[in-house]
Amino acid sequence: MIAARQFACLLRSRGLLARVAALVTQLYGSLSATGRGHGTDRAVLLGLEGHRPDTIDPDAIEPVVAAIRQDRRLRLLGTHAVTFDEKEHLLFMRRSLPYHPNGLRFVALDAQGAPLAEADYFSVGGGFVVDAQGLGVRNDEGAQRPPPAALPFAFETGAQLLAQCSAHGKSIAALMMDNETRWRPQPEVRAQLLKVWDTMAGAVRRGCASTGSLPGRMQVRRRAADLFQRLQGDRRDAAPDPLAAWTGSTSTPLPSTRKTRSAGAWSPRPPTARRA
Repeated sequence: MIAARQFACLLRSRGLLARVAALVTQLYGSLSATGRGHGTDRAVLLGLEGHRPDTIDPDAIEPVVAAIRQDRRLRLLGTHAVTFDEKEHLLFMRRSLPYHPNGLRFVALDAQGAPLAEADYFSVGGGFVVDAQGLGVRNDEGAQRPPPAALPFAFETGAQLLAQCSAHGKSIAALMMDNETRWRPQPEVRAQLLKVWDTMAGAVRRGCASTGSLPGRMQVRRRAADLFQRLQGDRRDAAPDPLAAWTGSTSTPLPSTRKTRSAGAWSPRPPTARRA
């Protein structure tokens, strides 16, 4: 979604948006192999329409995608309508691009079918996206963040993080808060953390209420709802909150991960989920 939105923004910044008649997206490597099951195809459509993973309403996802597929048109950044034929404009390429196995290529075409612009992006893990030059894509309209050197407790590995905690007598949480507040005020950090929690809690609740099969050819059966009902049945003081049954359980990621992958929710990353 981030990569697709970035390409649409690129077209706008170059003054090309109004000239685009169609847009081809090619998913490479791992994104091709697991694309539909993980909701990558829907994420691309949403991103091209201008949606962001940290602000989109999960309940609006299916209606938006259904409308695009039914009308065979999508609106770039929500403003410029172009032709969309899924079999022709959203392609799954089994091979990988050289830079990384999770690659996307976007090609914008004019009314004559000639290329107007092309760009490659790579999903490198942890919610991070880079372009063909390896530069990070942020979708924040040019907002700048201080360089890593400005952090009071910089680290590159888990071992270095633990060493910093030991050397300064800090917990991981306290150390990360100190890093984050070098970049933004503490109330903003806390608000973002609560947003992450609300997103993940919503994913768990939807996962516990969803039945049937996950999207994709494998037709993997959703298991979280059945497991939740069994857990509720085992509790004498069964609580109405789906999260209550998962408290202390190692199974919590089941509904959350499944639901996230099926495009029911995308959790914004914790503020310092990147290497500092």
